[in-house]
Amino acid sequence: MHRTFRRVAVVGAGTMGAAIAAHLANAGIPTYLLDIVPRALTPKEEAKGLTLESPEVRNRIVREGFERMRKAKPANLFSDKTAELITLGNTEDNFAWLEEADWIIEAIIERLDIKQSLMRRIEAVRKPGSIISTNTSGLPIHAIAEGRSDDFRAHFLGTHFFNPPRYMKLLEIIPTPDTAADVVADMIAFASEVLGKGVVQAKDTPNFIGNRLAFIGSAQTISYAVAHDFTIPEVDLLTGPLIGRPKTGTFRLADLVGIDILAAIGNNLYDLIPHDPEREVLKSPEFTGILQSMLERKWLGNKTKIGFSKQVRVDGKKEYWPLNLKTMQHEAMPKPRFESVGKLRNKPLPERLRGMVEADDRAGAFVWYVIAHTLHYAASVMPEISEDPLAVDNAMKWGFSWEVGPFETWDILGVAKTAARMQEDGLSIPAWVQEMLDAGAESFYRTHRGQKQRWVIGQGYVNIDPDPKLIILDELKSSDDRVILNNASASLLDIGDGVALLEFHAATPNGRVMNMLDLDILTIIEETVERVERDFVGLVIGNQGEHFSTGANIFLIAVNAQQGDWDTLEDLSRKLQSMRRVFTTMSKPVVAAPFNMTLGGGAEVSMAADRIVAAAETYMGLPEVGVGILPAGGGTKELVRRVISPAARIDNPGIDKYVQDVSLTIATARIATSAVKARRLGFLSDCDRIVMNRDHLIAEAKAEVLAMVATGYRPTFPVKNCYAAGRDALASLQVYIEMQRLAGYISEHDAKVANKVAYVVCGGDISQPQWVDEDYFLDLEREALLSLAGEPLTQARLWHMLQTGKPLRN
Repeated sequence: MHRTFRRVAVVGAGTMGAAIAAHLANAGIPTYLLDIVPRALTPKEEAKGLTLESPEVRNRIVREGFERMRKAKPANLFSDKTAELITLGNTEDNFAWLEEADWIIEAIIERLDIKQSLMRRIEAVRKPGSIISTNTSGLPIHAIAEGRSDDFRAHFLGTHFFNPPRYMKLLEIIPTPDTAADVVADMIAFASEVLGKGVVQAKDTPNFIGNRLAFIGSAQTISYAVAHDFTIPEVDLLTGPLIGRPKTGTFRLADLVGIDILAAIGNNLYDLIPHDPEREVLKSPEFTGILQSMLERKWLGNKTKIGFSKQVRVDGKKEYWPLNLKTMQHEAMPKPRFESVGKLRNKPLPERLRGMVEADDRAGAFVWYVIAHTLHYAASVMPEISEDPLAVDNAMKWGFSWEVGPFETWDILGVAKTAARMQEDGLSIPAWVQEMLDAGAESFYRTHRGQKQRWVIGQGYVNIDPDPKLIILDELKSSDDRVILNNASASLLDIGDGVALLEFHAATPNGRVMNMLDLDILTIIEETVERVERDFVGLVIGNQGEHFSTGANIFLIAVNAQQGDWDTLEDLSRKLQSMRRVFTTMSKPVVAAPFNMTLGGGAEVSMAADRIVAAAETYMGLPEVGVGILPAGGGTKELVRRVISPAARIDNPGIDKYVQDVSLTIATARIATSAVKARRLGFLSDCDRIVMNRDHLIAEAKAEVLAMVATGYRPTFPVKNCYAAGRDALASLQVYIEMQRLAGYISEHDAKVANKVAYVVCGGDISQPQWVDEDYFLDLEREALLSLAGEPLTQARLWHMLQTGKPLRN
């Protein structure tokens, strides 16, 4: 059993400290956030007659840090209400609060003497057994705890969060030689299961693993690009998704991080690694010269809206002009094109990597240089940063969104073949890699007698301990006996213990797996019900793609609407609507496991299940009004059932508020920006669960199915469970819509769509409120869909969305 963290304290309310406190609150952990007391009044405080002893003044610094965190985009908090778990204080009046904390995190200025002084104060108040950590990224971890007691040092370690902590998966945990093993184990378990982090254990070396590799690699890439006359668009194309890295590429990422931050990291890292043969790239004129020139111009990237690119307007349209690295002028540049890229860009990643490093053009030469130097540097700094290739690979995947890490990449390319080519280019092979090859090992990773292993320095192949909460669907699908049903868009899999999983994997024409609900998916759902009833104890609906589902296939709707094939369109709506009745009347429980984009039909599928187990980062909503229709796969009815109907039973006099909320949620296409907000909008119920670690989502959903079976699941047959508010509620909404139209906030067509939404939400213009069956609302949904789909502007919006992926503005 691992220790329980009931309260955490963060000292330092800067960008990182406040964001760490926010993520702890996201996880439901009550958190103290402290910062120093101001030494001088602001003019505004003086004008109010305040003094340095005024409580408002004494908490000014922590309050300002907290407010910056609350206003930051993307949002640090799951919801505004989450902030209530954070209590603000200062390090003079409220320092004693730290004695309540099970974990105390230091996130103050990067000065060793100040951090050491804080540790001395913390030791005087901390309770026995509490853990203390530092979020430093540039100071030796062990030095911060120098002079402290044996017990303090046994409970002290580094916890390096990546910014912003809510979204960045990586957490580097850095124990010192004095850190107790149980403390490390407890922190890893808590960070993984409660905070949803991917944890990598790193050594106490400069910049640890992720930033060390990423920064040197970035400097090498930029230096090579400048020296060989590559443009910024070319570099970002060649260092982005093409080779399994984020869309930001190299230069867009630099603008995001900040040019001043890059320069500061470079200067700091250079001094910390005198032994590193690659450190001179940090002082190369191609790298530092560019950065220094930009700093002199105050081009700091996104924060100043000018950096390696800047936004301009040409003929009233917004464009982004990249920086010409020779002239230091921003200018329009053509879209880069390389023959090799054109041939390979739609191939699977392993084929792209192998093809690009072999390509006989400028792009191939560039990609080979970047990858070869990345692999070489990663291997060269081991075992300084880690003995374990798995830790290095995970750090780059979780901290920088690489699809594969350096050593996984090397395996894809062939270790011996790539090493030989590196030597031809003058790159010496690190001794441990050569020892591995000499021992007859052909790869850094292998599967031996059914057990995954990786090559660890000094040990050889070592088993990779499986995560009991990790179910990898691609691995299951490699076994024929696990695939029960399969077509182009969906599969039914056996995930063990009598539980089946319905997986969506529908791709768009450009190859992106957006999991739009198409006829193949609807067909396999019908077959799934039969197989689950016969052979399984329950069903999970989930997948491990980029998104759970982005909704119904717009092409099907657009074509049928344009051709006036109303019967086919109505049948599509009926099939979507029938899912809830089918799932809830099954004798086996159905659990949906949504994550990321869960829109339109994706949200309707989720709400049709008996229970939802959602990833914390689930963006759920019903955006159909953006193309001029309304949710007609049961989505409108479900919000009536989930939000309005419960309120009608306990708060009937105030029912208009709930009717308006649901109408606005649909008519304004509100998208929940977290699973917590999805619950507040009514997409999730109080019985549904939220999982912080998305890697554990399928296993947690499976566990939910088994728990429902164990507690005696029974199907439901609802009767008159939906509240139709009727004519008076509808009239109020119609007045509001007309006022919005007259004020110019919405167009005639928007008003028409909004009135249809209001009509359905209110249950039509019935004279008195009444309880009705779900079918009553489903009929209204379909009628409204067919009515709106016939509108010329709706059809124009559908085709515009289909062709551009963006809504058509009025």
